[in-house]
Amino acid sequence: MVVALKKSDLYSSLWKGADELRGGMDASQYKDYVLTLLFVKYVSDKAKGDTSSLIDVPAGGSFDDLVTFKGDKEIGDKINKSIGKLAEANDLQKVIDLADFNDEEKLGKGKEMQDRLTKLIAIFQDLDFRGSRAEGDDLLGDAYEYLMRHFATESGKSKGQFYTPAEVSRVMAQLIGITPSTSKSATVYDPACGSGSLLLKVADAAPNGLTIYGQEKDNATWALARMNMILHGNEIADIRKGDTITSPQLTTNDKLDTFDFLVANPPFSVKSWSNGLENEYGRFDGYGRPPEKNGDYAFLLHMLKSLKSNGKGAVILPHGVLFRGNAEAAIRKRIIRRGYIKGIIGLPSNLFYGTGIPACILILDKENAQDRTGIFMIDASKGFAKDGPKNRLRPRDMHKIVDAFTKQLEVTGYSRTVPLSEIESEANDYNLNIPRYIDSSEPEDVQDLHAHIHGGIPNRDLDALDGFWTAFPSLRSELFRPLREGYSELLTDKSDVPQTITSAPEYLAFAEGVRNHVASWWAAHRNEMTAITHTTKPSVLISSLSEELLDGFRKRPLIDEYSVYEQLMSYWNDSMHDDVALIMNEGWDAAAKPRKTIEDKNRKLTETPDLVLGSGRSASKYKMDLIPPALIVARYFADVQTKLDELNAAAEVASQAVTEFVEENSSDDGVLVEAMDDGKITKALATARLKVAKLERTADEVAGLAKLLALYETEADAKKKAKNAAAALDAETLAKYGQLNIDDAQTLVIDDKWGASVARGVGGELVKPIQQLSVRLAVLGDRYHSTLSDIEAEVEALSADVTKHLKEMGIL
Repeated sequence: MVVALKKSDLYSSLWKGADELRGGMDASQYKDYVLTLLFVKYVSDKAKGDTSSLIDVPAGGSFDDLVTFKGDKEIGDKINKSIGKLAEANDLQKVIDLADFNDEEKLGKGKEMQDRLTKLIAIFQDLDFRGSRAEGDDLLGDAYEYLMRHFATESGKSKGQFYTPAEVSRVMAQLIGITPSTSKSATVYDPACGSGSLLLKVADAAPNGLTIYGQEKDNATWALARMNMILHGNEIADIRKGDTITSPQLTTNDKLDTFDFLVANPPFSVKSWSNGLENEYGRFDGYGRPPEKNGDYAFLLHMLKSLKSNGKGAVILPHGVLFRGNAEAAIRKRIIRRGYIKGIIGLPSNLFYGTGIPACILILDKENAQDRTGIFMIDASKGFAKDGPKNRLRPRDMHKIVDAFTKQLEVTGYSRTVPLSEIESEANDYNLNIPRYIDSSEPEDVQDLHAHIHGGIPNRDLDALDGFWTAFPSLRSELFRPLREGYSELLTDKSDVPQTITSAPEYLAFAEGVRNHVASWWAAHRNEMTAITHTTKPSVLISSLSEELLDGFRKRPLIDEYSVYEQLMSYWNDSMHDDVALIMNEGWDAAAKPRKTIEDKNRKLTETPDLVLGSGRSASKYKMDLIPPALIVARYFADVQTKLDELNAAAEVASQAVTEFVEENSSDDGVLVEAMDDGKITKALATARLKVAKLERTADEVAGLAKLLALYETEADAKKKAKNAAAALDAETLAKYGQLNIDDAQTLVIDDKWGASVARGVGGELVKPIQQLSVRLAVLGDRYHSTLSDIEAEVEALSADVTKHLKEMGIL
């Protein structure tokens, strides 16, 4: 059986299953076991379907061999030997065989180890990665990335440094100028590559990849990087092992090799960076030696030395490199004077797994450095979303950073080109701390004393809302009238402001224009979506959709184009990308068909069905991966659903009638009290008591019980009708799936599912500016509602009341 789960379901199932088997082991250690098995599974599958595979899977060294060890008392030792054969056949010793599957301290003894490893193998057993690299869609690579991110999150600060968040990696790739025309022969280097995730994301930005080089100090992390490269189709990537500063491995004739591109997320502020340093390789010449207790500039100077004369790089460093004094200040001054720093991006705090402190990206560019007259700075510290224990860059944050930097856009409070003359000035003295040059603080909300004393809203505050008045020219006069020179008063109650705005003809036309624009944009791209096949590149498809949507909203007032972009990208990441991958792998026709649910509790892959026919053990349970039943019902059985809704409502009314009658008649002297057991009553209890009541000839009780039983019958009949109608609708819905042709499926998915969801998301952006305006006007209305004389009069009245009460009490 091949697992047919969606990608997102597959990843979460892998993580859930693997994590539950971890026991008390630290995530930073357990990842080596899980990722090693994932590696063996992938290369085994690939060898079956690709005779040209660069990885040789020998007899006794495949994942199929591991499956035969399930339940074996010597499972740990046998796994070690099997993986050892795979390692030896491919010169991967000390790479894929570092995790000891026979370690009793980590995996338990005897039966505990046997069961744990058996279940761990079972998690991967029925996955099939042979088709995981459909054009531009990497199932295996994405699964590996998902697991890496979760292991980094679980590993804690001191042990999560092996992974750079994918969002930051993608931004860095674009900041250094990787483009579709970049040749595969271009070299990219990471001197502190960790698990290689940053290198791979940068290489992915080039259509044909790049020639990859890297070095990593930690032995286990270096092994992860080697596996990661193979899993992502970069078998020939040159990843060296060792300390980059004291023992750089990528050298020629005792000189550092140089590269076209460079990216790095080195460990922050290493105190022991110079221990064992003998050969400086000219890295500090002309700059000065970094301080002994802080290695940030040691890494930075190594990177500058490793760039070609026209090379470009991006490095993540703590903010301290921008402003610390003494030796670092001198080095910074010399780097700035040479023009090597093209840009600085200040990032949000708590973004990285190795630290919670805020960091920055330094953009290095040696090309035409001598002619550089400024440094482009971006304060992106406020653009993020909370994601569990960490912060995360959203698609909108990433795009905004890249747009600002690549287009050199100057945005107030966000980005600007800072002239070198300003940086070199006596006031700044080569200090690069971003707040010196970009003020991202909110403007002060000034209180107007004249308005507090005499009333009215200052025109100055209303003028600050000019964007709204430009978009809706008549709205200001509908909401305000002049009160006196420089002040206005609100014509309507503040609670009516939102209704006044949304009912204004100019707003209605604005909203309609937005909806029409979205509909036209979607229609213009419909052919791209109907043409999705196994050769589709998802990244190209979403880029085409998103960039045109973003550009279309750049010209529209009030609505933030990046918020609109975020609506599309969030839906893409949450759902649409899964759908596209499914269509690519199975085709429109097969992807649209229902399938039986997977129920394998041992492998944590049990699914919740979308549709169930029948009940109990004979029930047939179905999963609809691409087209949810609700879409079929809405398009083809809307009238049937309406009738079902009416039957459900009738059943609810009948149930409510029972509840109300019981509540009204269950008090101590109520007619139902004798039939109740432990304060509750059922149909069976009422029936039994009715027989007794008839014998006792208690007329009121007989009538009450009879009425209750009648209500029970009405309820049961209503529920039965609703249940039968629901079952009939489910049967019709299931049958309809078999009648769908490709055009039907495309209409349901492209129009009813994707298009409608995106339109709703973008439509939600229409509400935000109205809320913003309404809130601001409410604040201003409240602030200046009562004048000083009003307050004085109220105080006098209250004072008079107090005096009166004191006199009545005889105190005065």
